Amino acid sequence: MSQGPQQATGEDLKMQEALKRSGEIPGHIAIIMDGNGRWAKKRGMPRIAGHNEGVESVRDTVEACGQLGVKYLTLYAFSTENWKRPEEEVSLLMRLLLRALKDETDRLHTNNVRIQAIGDIAKLPTEVQNELIDDIAKTKNNTGLTLILALSYSGRWDITEAVKRIVADVKSGKLAEGQISEELIGSYLSTGNVPDPDLLIRTSGEFRISNFLLWQLAYSEMFITAKLWPGFRREELYEAIRSYQKRERRFGMVSEQLNRDGYFNRLIKSVTGP
Repeated sequence: MSQGPQQATGEDLKMQEALKRSGEIPGHIAIIMDGNGRWAKKRGMPRIAGHNEGVESVRDTVEACGQLGVKYLTLYAFSTENWKRPEEEVSLLMRLLLRALKDETDRLHTNNVRIQAIGDIAKLPTEVQNELIDDIAKTKNNTGLTLILALSYSGRWDITEAVKRIVADVKSGKLAEGQISEELIGSYLSTGNVPDPDLLIRTSGEFRISNFLLWQLAYSEMFITAKLWPGFRREELYEAIRSYQKRERRFGMVSEQLNRDGYFNRLIKSVTGP
């Protein structure tokens, strides 16, 4: 039986406890992991060295999210556009992905992490596809953090595929045209069973979302850090969450509405109970 995540200790535990006291922990965090190549170049190393070090960042971030009680973590691991990179680099990335999946799944399973994947998975090498299928099956009953790997993924691809499925269902009579709504479109996306991200983190200081979760990020809070992904560790994650906790998420409303609704919700709870 899988166990809970490895517990934080010492100063790290104090920082996590302070975070939990200071505000809401995001339920779903999405990360654009950018800067591996630049990190390596600055050190006179081949690009793959940056990708290798980036695996350490993933490991630390996943563990910290599990300890904090984050429910979903979506990592932009390989985009549709990344297929345009030099063939040698793509091949190295696929081998690194396969090795990381093989090396990390047991650790993730022990820490009660459930693995899922979104994207055009059929384009991945067969070995990677088979490993993903096995890892998803192995961890499917875990109840802690859900780690979603976006592989061969783009937001436009996701929306296009959703539209195709909706059109097919309308043509077959399974769906009436009048039933199409924002909620229905969202349910046809690859993240249809997952709440939209509360917080988007982008490393490397770039101010763009790079075709990632275009529909799902409509009201996500954004945190941009100049830190390159291989240098990103849990301390930067905590900084992003602290920034998130200071935001007022209005979803198109004004502050007075939120304050009023919050007051009435508290009043109702005080009368009816939780």
